[in-house]
Amino acid sequence: MAEELTRMLTTGGLALLAALVVGLGLPALIGLLGKRNPSVKYLVRRIRIPFLVLSLVVATNAFVAAYRPRGEGAERWDLVAHVLQVLWIVNLAWLLTAIILFVIDGAVHRASKRMSVRDGLRLQTQMHVTRRVVLVVVVILTVAAVLLTFDGVRAVGASLLASAGLASVVAALAAQSTLGNLFAGLQLAFSDAVRLDDVVIVEGEYGTIEEITLTYVVVRIWDDRRLVLPCTYFTANPFENWTRRTDQVTGTVEFDLDWRIDFEGLRAEFDRVVADSEFYNGQSASLVVTDATQGYVRARASVSADDAGQLWNLRVLVRESLVAWLQEHNPEALPRHRVQMVPDPTEPGDSASNPGAPRQRRIDRSE
Repeated sequence: MAEELTRMLTTGGLALLAALVVGLGLPALIGLLGKRNPSVKYLVRRIRIPFLVLSLVVATNAFVAAYRPRGEGAERWDLVAHVLQVLWIVNLAWLLTAIILFVIDGAVHRASKRMSVRDGLRLQTQMHVTRRVVLVVVVILTVAAVLLTFDGVRAVGASLLASAGLASVVAALAAQSTLGNLFAGLQLAFSDAVRLDDVVIVEGEYGTIEEITLTYVVVRIWDDRRLVLPCTYFTANPFENWTRRTDQVTGTVEFDLDWRIDFEGLRAEFDRVVADSEFYNGQSASLVVTDATQGYVRARASVSADDAGQLWNLRVLVRESLVAWLQEHNPEALPRHRVQMVPDPTEPGDSASNPGAPRQRRIDRSE
Protein backbone atom coordinates (compact mmCIF):
# COMPACT_ATOMS: atom_id res chain seq x y z
CA MET A 1 0.00 0.00 0.00
CA ALA A 2 2.82 2.39 0.91
CA GLU A 3 4.64 1.48 -2.31
CA GLU A 4 1.52 2.19 -4.38
CA LEU A 5 1.01 5.54 -2.65
CA THR A 6 4.65 6.46 -3.25
CA ARG A 7 4.35 5.59 -6.92
CA MET A 8 1.18 7.69 -7.24
CA LEU A 9 2.77 10.70 -5.55
CA THR A 10 5.87 10.37 -7.69
CA THR A 11 3.85 10.12 -10.87
CA GLY A 12 1.67 13.05 -9.84
CA GLY A 13 4.67 15.18 -9.00
CA LEU A 14 6.35 14.39 -12.32
CA ALA A 15 3.14 15.17 -14.20
CA LEU A 16 2.81 18.45 -12.35
CA LEU A 17 6.46 19.32 -13.01
CA ALA A 18 6.09 18.49 -16.71
CA ALA A 19 2.96 20.65 -16.90
CA LEU A 20 4.79 23.57 -15.31
CA VAL A 21 7.76 23.18 -17.63
CA VAL A 22 5.56 23.08 -20.72
CA GLY A 23 3.12 25.73 -19.52
CA LEU A 24 5.83 28.20 -18.55
CA GLY A 25 8.65 27.20 -20.87
CA LEU A 26 6.85 27.12 -24.22
CA PRO A 27 5.44 30.70 -23.98
CA ALA A 28 8.81 31.92 -22.72
CA LEU A 29 10.58 30.22 -25.66
CA ILE A 30 8.13 31.76 -28.14
CA GLY A 31 8.64 35.18 -26.57
CA LEU A 32 12.43 34.75 -26.71
CA LEU A 33 12.39 33.78 -30.39
CA GLY A 34 10.16 36.72 -31.28
CA LYS A 35 11.48 39.29 -28.81
CA ARG A 36 11.89 41.85 -31.59
CA ASN A 37 8.32 41.42 -32.78
CA PRO A 38 5.71 43.32 -30.70
CA SER A 39 2.95 41.05 -32.02
CA VAL A 40 4.65 37.95 -30.62
CA LYS A 41 5.04 39.61 -27.21
CA TYR A 42 1.37 40.55 -27.26
CA LEU A 43 0.40 36.97 -28.16
CA VAL A 44 2.54 35.54 -25.35
CA ARG A 45 0.90 37.88 -22.83
CA ARG A 46 -2.56 36.82 -24.04
CA ILE A 47 -1.99 33.04 -23.93
CA ARG A 48 0.42 32.65 -21.01
CA ILE A 49 -2.15 32.10 -18.25
CA PRO A 50 -4.71 30.01 -20.20
CA PHE A 51 -1.93 27.83 -21.65
CA LEU A 52 -0.44 27.22 -18.19
CA VAL A 53 -3.81 26.32 -16.72
CA LEU A 54 -4.56 24.03 -19.68
CA SER A 55 -1.23 22.26 -19.21
CA LEU A 56 -1.98 21.65 -15.53
CA VAL A 57 -5.48 20.39 -16.31
CA VAL A 58 -4.21 18.00 -19.01
CA ALA A 59 -1.49 16.63 -16.72
CA THR A 60 -3.94 16.16 -13.83
CA ASN A 61 -6.46 14.53 -16.15
CA ALA A 62 -3.83 12.09 -17.39
CA PHE A 63 -2.85 11.21 -13.82
CA VAL A 64 -6.47 10.63 -12.79
CA ALA A 65 -7.17 8.55 -15.90
CA ALA A 66 -4.16 6.34 -15.12
CA TYR A 67 -4.93 5.70 -11.44
CA ARG A 68 -8.71 5.98 -11.09
CA PRO A 69 -10.27 2.67 -10.08
CA ARG A 70 -13.15 1.09 -11.97
CA GLY A 71 -16.40 -0.24 -10.57
CA GLU A 72 -17.62 0.25 -7.02
CA GLY A 73 -15.95 2.82 -4.81
CA ALA A 74 -14.89 4.99 -7.74
CA GLU A 75 -17.59 7.67 -7.36
CA ARG A 76 -15.19 10.28 -6.02
CA TRP A 77 -12.69 9.58 -8.77
CA ASP A 78 -15.48 9.82 -11.34
CA LEU A 79 -16.50 13.19 -9.89
CA VAL A 80 -12.90 14.46 -10.07
CA ALA A 81 -12.59 13.21 -13.65
CA HIS A 82 -15.83 14.98 -14.57
CA VAL A 83 -14.67 18.26 -13.01
CA LEU A 84 -11.37 18.01 -14.88
CA GLN A 85 -13.24 17.39 -18.12
CA VAL A 86 -15.32 20.53 -17.57
CA LEU A 87 -12.19 22.53 -16.73
CA TRP A 88 -10.50 21.22 -19.87
CA ILE A 89 -13.41 22.38 -22.06
CA VAL A 90 -13.61 25.82 -20.42
CA ASN A 91 -9.87 26.39 -20.54
CA LEU A 92 -9.58 25.26 -24.15
CA ALA A 93 -12.32 27.76 -25.06
CA TRP A 94 -10.41 30.45 -23.14
CA LEU A 95 -7.20 29.71 -25.04
CA LEU A 96 -8.91 29.60 -28.45
CA THR A 97 -10.69 32.88 -27.71
CA ALA A 98 -7.40 34.57 -26.81
CA ILE A 99 -5.82 33.37 -30.07
CA ILE A 100 -8.80 34.42 -32.21
CA LEU A 101 -8.95 37.87 -30.64
CA PHE A 102 -5.18 38.23 -31.15
CA VAL A 103 -5.62 37.47 -34.86
CA ILE A 104 -8.48 40.00 -35.15
CA ASP A 105 -6.62 42.74 -33.27
CA GLY A 106 -3.46 42.13 -35.30
CA ALA A 107 -5.35 42.34 -38.59
CA VAL A 108 -7.02 45.60 -37.51
CA HIS A 109 -3.71 47.09 -36.37
CA ARG A 110 -1.93 46.25 -39.63
CA ALA A 111 -4.80 47.38 -41.83
CA SER A 112 -5.35 50.67 -39.97
CA LYS A 113 -1.80 51.77 -40.78
CA ARG A 114 -2.59 51.76 -44.50
CA MET A 115 -6.03 53.38 -44.21
CA SER A 116 -7.34 56.86 -43.72
CA VAL A 117 -8.82 57.87 -40.39
CA ARG A 118 -12.39 57.33 -41.58
CA ASP A 119 -11.66 53.90 -43.10
CA GLY A 120 -9.80 52.98 -39.94
CA LEU A 121 -12.82 53.87 -37.80
CA ARG A 122 -15.08 51.85 -40.11
CA LEU A 123 -12.81 48.80 -39.79
CA GLN A 124 -12.55 49.32 -36.05
CA THR A 125 -16.34 49.38 -35.75
CA GLN A 126 -16.72 46.18 -37.77
CA MET A 127 -14.05 44.36 -35.79
CA HIS A 128 -15.56 45.65 -32.53
CA VAL A 129 -18.83 43.95 -33.38
CA THR A 130 -17.01 40.87 -34.73
CA ARG A 131 -15.19 40.45 -31.42
CA ARG A 132 -18.50 40.48 -29.58
CA VAL A 133 -19.96 37.93 -31.99
CA VAL A 134 -16.94 35.66 -31.49
CA LEU A 135 -17.24 35.94 -27.71
CA VAL A 136 -20.97 35.16 -27.78
CA VAL A 137 -20.48 32.16 -30.09
CA VAL A 138 -17.61 30.77 -28.00
CA VAL A 139 -19.56 31.16 -24.76
CA ILE A 140 -22.63 29.42 -26.24
CA LEU A 141 -20.58 26.54 -27.64
CA THR A 142 -18.66 26.19 -24.37
CA VAL A 143 -21.81 26.10 -22.26
CA ALA A 144 -23.33 23.57 -24.65
CA ALA A 145 -20.21 21.38 -24.51
CA VAL A 146 -20.14 21.52 -20.70
CA LEU A 147 -23.83 20.63 -20.43
CA LEU A 148 -23.38 17.67 -22.77
CA THR A 149 -20.93 16.13 -20.31
CA PHE A 150 -23.88 15.43 -18.01
CA ASP A 151 -25.84 12.27 -18.83
CA GLY A 152 -29.19 13.82 -17.99
CA VAL A 153 -28.62 16.79 -20.26
CA ARG A 154 -27.63 14.51 -23.15
CA ALA A 155 -30.91 12.64 -22.77
CA VAL A 156 -32.86 15.89 -22.76
CA GLY A 157 -30.92 17.10 -25.80
CA ALA A 158 -31.78 13.97 -27.74
CA SER A 159 -35.48 14.42 -27.01
CA LEU A 160 -35.33 18.10 -27.96
CA LEU A 161 -33.78 17.29 -31.33
CA ALA A 162 -36.87 15.26 -32.17
CA SER A 163 -38.97 18.43 -31.83
CA ALA A 164 -36.37 20.91 -33.11
CA GLY A 165 -38.77 22.50 -35.57
CA LEU A 166 -41.32 23.45 -32.92
CA ALA A 167 -38.62 24.54 -30.49
CA SER A 168 -37.01 26.82 -33.07
CA VAL A 169 -40.33 28.50 -33.84
CA VAL A 170 -41.07 29.07 -30.15
CA ALA A 171 -37.55 30.39 -29.53
CA ALA A 172 -37.75 32.73 -32.51
CA LEU A 173 -41.05 34.18 -31.30
CA ALA A 174 -39.80 34.56 -27.73
CA ALA A 175 -36.53 36.21 -28.78
CA GLN A 176 -37.88 38.27 -31.65
CA SER A 177 -36.78 41.59 -30.16
CA THR A 178 -33.35 40.28 -29.15
CA LEU A 179 -32.71 38.70 -32.54
CA GLY A 180 -33.89 41.88 -34.26
CA ASN A 181 -31.37 43.94 -32.30
CA LEU A 182 -28.65 41.36 -32.97
CA PHE A 183 -29.11 41.47 -36.75
CA ALA A 184 -29.51 45.26 -36.61
CA GLY A 185 -26.18 45.52 -34.80
CA LEU A 186 -24.48 43.44 -37.50
CA GLN A 187 -26.15 45.55 -40.18
CA LEU A 188 -24.91 48.78 -38.59
CA ALA A 189 -21.36 47.44 -38.32
CA PHE A 190 -21.03 46.22 -41.89
CA SER A 191 -23.28 48.67 -43.77
CA ASP A 192 -21.15 51.67 -42.71
CA ALA A 193 -24.24 53.61 -41.59
CA VAL A 194 -22.58 54.69 -38.34
CA ARG A 195 -19.09 54.26 -36.97
CA LEU A 196 -17.37 54.90 -33.68
CA ASP A 197 -16.81 58.65 -33.12
CA ASP A 198 -19.36 59.65 -35.78
CA VAL A 199 -21.17 62.92 -35.03
CA VAL A 200 -24.93 62.30 -35.10
CA ILE A 201 -28.20 63.94 -34.14
CA VAL A 202 -30.74 61.49 -32.70
CA GLU A 203 -33.89 62.25 -30.75
CA GLY A 204 -33.06 65.94 -31.15
CA GLU A 205 -29.74 65.49 -29.32
CA TYR A 206 -26.28 66.29 -30.70
CA GLY A 207 -23.57 63.77 -29.81
CA THR A 208 -20.99 61.23 -30.94
CA ILE A 209 -21.15 57.44 -31.24
CA GLU A 210 -19.30 56.11 -28.20
CA GLU A 211 -20.07 52.39 -28.31
CA ILE A 212 -21.71 49.92 -30.69
CA THR A 213 -22.73 46.51 -29.31
CA LEU A 214 -24.80 43.68 -30.72
CA THR A 215 -27.97 45.01 -29.12
CA TYR A 216 -27.59 48.75 -28.42
CA VAL A 217 -25.69 51.90 -29.38
CA VAL A 218 -24.40 54.46 -26.88
CA VAL A 219 -24.41 58.12 -28.00
CA ARG A 220 -22.37 60.56 -25.90
CA ILE A 221 -24.31 63.84 -25.75
CA TRP A 222 -22.43 67.13 -25.81
CA ASP A 223 -23.04 67.67 -22.08
CA ASP A 224 -21.60 64.20 -21.22
CA ARG A 225 -24.93 62.48 -20.88
CA ARG A 226 -25.32 59.06 -22.51
CA LEU A 227 -28.21 58.21 -24.81
CA VAL A 228 -28.62 54.42 -25.06
CA LEU A 229 -30.66 53.30 -28.07
CA PRO A 230 -31.42 49.81 -29.41
CA CYS A 231 -29.72 48.94 -32.69
CA THR A 232 -33.11 48.67 -34.37
CA TYR A 233 -33.59 52.42 -33.82
CA PHE A 234 -30.89 53.21 -36.37
CA THR A 235 -32.31 50.80 -38.94
CA ALA A 236 -35.94 51.88 -38.53
CA ASN A 237 -35.71 55.65 -37.88
CA PRO A 238 -34.05 58.52 -39.74
CA PHE A 239 -31.10 60.20 -38.05
CA GLU A 240 -28.42 62.72 -39.01
CA ASN A 241 -24.82 61.60 -39.48
CA TRP A 242 -22.59 64.64 -39.92
CA THR A 243 -19.32 62.76 -40.43
CA ARG A 244 -20.23 59.77 -42.58
CA ARG A 245 -17.96 60.80 -45.46
CA THR A 246 -15.48 63.09 -43.74
CA ASP A 247 -14.50 64.31 -40.29
CA GLN A 248 -15.02 67.94 -41.32
CA VAL A 249 -18.18 69.50 -39.91
CA THR A 250 -19.84 72.84 -40.58
CA GLY A 251 -21.84 74.90 -38.14
CA THR A 252 -23.69 78.21 -38.08
CA VAL A 253 -24.16 81.16 -35.74
CA GLU A 254 -27.23 83.37 -36.28
CA PHE A 255 -27.92 86.95 -35.17
CA ASP A 256 -31.16 88.96 -35.28
CA LEU A 257 -30.01 92.57 -35.77
CA ASP A 258 -31.42 96.01 -36.44
CA TRP A 259 -31.69 97.37 -39.99
CA ARG A 260 -28.93 99.87 -39.22
CA ILE A 261 -26.28 97.14 -39.11
CA ASP A 262 -22.89 97.88 -40.66
CA PHE A 263 -22.46 94.74 -42.78
CA GLU A 264 -19.03 95.65 -44.08
CA GLY A 265 -17.66 96.18 -40.59
CA LEU A 266 -19.32 93.02 -39.28
CA ARG A 267 -17.89 90.93 -42.14
CA ALA A 268 -14.45 92.39 -41.61
CA GLU A 269 -14.57 91.48 -37.91
CA PHE A 270 -15.88 88.00 -38.75
CA ASP A 271 -13.04 87.39 -41.22
CA ARG A 272 -10.48 88.56 -38.68
CA VAL A 273 -11.82 86.34 -35.90
CA VAL A 274 -11.98 83.25 -38.11
CA ALA A 275 -8.52 83.81 -39.61
CA ASP A 276 -6.93 84.18 -36.18
CA SER A 277 -8.70 81.15 -34.67
CA GLU A 278 -6.83 77.90 -34.11
CA PHE A 279 -10.07 75.94 -34.51
CA TYR A 280 -10.80 76.99 -38.11
CA ASN A 281 -9.63 74.50 -40.76
CA GLY A 282 -9.55 77.00 -43.64
CA GLN A 283 -12.27 75.28 -45.68
CA SER A 284 -15.51 77.25 -45.33
CA ALA A 285 -16.36 80.62 -43.73
CA SER A 286 -19.05 83.08 -44.77
CA LEU A 287 -21.36 85.74 -43.35
CA VAL A 288 -24.61 86.28 -45.26
CA VAL A 289 -28.05 87.81 -44.68
CA THR A 290 -30.67 85.08 -44.75
CA ASP A 291 -33.80 87.04 -43.82
CA ALA A 292 -35.09 90.59 -43.33
CA THR A 293 -38.62 90.53 -41.94
CA GLN A 294 -40.62 91.61 -38.87
CA GLY A 295 -38.28 94.45 -38.04
CA TYR A 296 -35.07 92.38 -37.92
CA VAL A 297 -32.22 91.48 -40.22
CA ARG A 298 -30.98 87.92 -39.74
CA ALA A 299 -27.27 87.37 -40.33
CA ARG A 300 -25.86 83.85 -40.49
CA ALA A 301 -22.18 83.08 -39.94
CA SER A 302 -21.12 79.71 -41.36
CA VAL A 303 -17.80 78.13 -40.30
CA SER A 304 -16.11 74.74 -40.62
CA ALA A 305 -13.71 72.76 -38.43
CA ASP A 306 -11.97 69.41 -38.46
CA ASP A 307 -14.21 67.79 -35.84
CA ALA A 308 -17.21 68.44 -33.65
CA GLY A 309 -15.20 69.58 -30.62
CA GLN A 310 -13.27 72.21 -32.55
CA LEU A 311 -16.45 73.35 -34.30
CA TRP A 312 -18.15 73.95 -30.95
CA ASN A 313 -15.23 76.08 -29.75
CA LEU A 314 -15.15 77.99 -33.05
CA ARG A 315 -18.87 78.78 -32.94
CA VAL A 316 -18.57 80.01 -29.35
CA LEU A 317 -15.62 82.21 -30.30
CA VAL A 318 -17.40 83.73 -33.31
CA ARG A 319 -20.56 84.42 -31.31
CA GLU A 320 -18.74 86.11 -28.42
CA SER A 321 -16.44 88.16 -30.67
CA LEU A 322 -19.21 89.48 -32.93
CA VAL A 323 -21.44 90.37 -29.99
CA ALA A 324 -18.56 92.28 -28.39
CA TRP A 325 -17.86 94.09 -31.68
CA LEU A 326 -21.53 95.08 -32.05
CA GLN A 327 -21.66 96.47 -28.52
CA GLU A 328 -18.50 98.53 -29.00
CA HIS A 329 -18.52 99.64 -32.65
CA ASN A 330 -22.09 99.37 -33.89
CA PRO A 331 -24.50 99.61 -30.91
CA GLU A 332 -27.28 101.03 -33.08
CA ALA A 333 -27.45 97.62 -34.78
CA LEU A 334 -28.51 95.86 -31.60
CA PRO A 335 -32.05 94.46 -31.95
CA ARG A 336 -34.82 96.89 -31.03
CA HIS A 337 -38.61 96.92 -30.74
CA ARG A 338 -40.29 99.90 -32.47
CA VAL A 339 -43.69 101.11 -31.28
CA GLN A 340 -45.62 103.89 -33.05
CA MET A 341 -48.48 105.72 -31.25
CA VAL A 342 -51.22 107.03 -33.57
CA PRO A 343 -54.45 108.94 -32.76
CA ASP A 344 -57.69 107.05 -32.50
CA PRO A 345 -59.68 107.83 -35.70
CA THR A 346 -62.97 107.41 -33.79
CA GLU A 347 -62.20 110.38 -31.55
CA PRO A 348 -63.59 113.76 -32.78
CA GLY A 349 -61.13 116.39 -33.92
CA ASP A 350 -57.42 116.09 -34.48
CA SER A 351 -54.42 116.34 -32.23
CA ALA A 352 -54.20 120.10 -32.57
CA SER A 353 -57.81 120.75 -31.55
CA ASN A 354 -57.94 117.93 -29.01
CA PRO A 355 -55.09 118.24 -26.55
CA GLY A 356 -56.15 115.03 -24.80
CA ALA A 357 -55.68 112.89 -27.90
CA PRO A 358 -52.40 110.92 -28.17
CA ARG A 359 -49.83 112.51 -30.39
CA GLN A 360 -48.06 110.47 -33.09
CA ARG A 361 -44.59 109.62 -31.96
CA ARG A 362 -41.90 106.98 -32.40
CA ILE A 363 -40.20 105.17 -29.57
CA ASP A 364 -37.05 103.09 -29.82
CA ARG A 365 -36.74 100.63 -26.96
CA SER A 366 -33.85 98.23 -26.72
CA GLU A 367 -34.66 94.62 -25.86
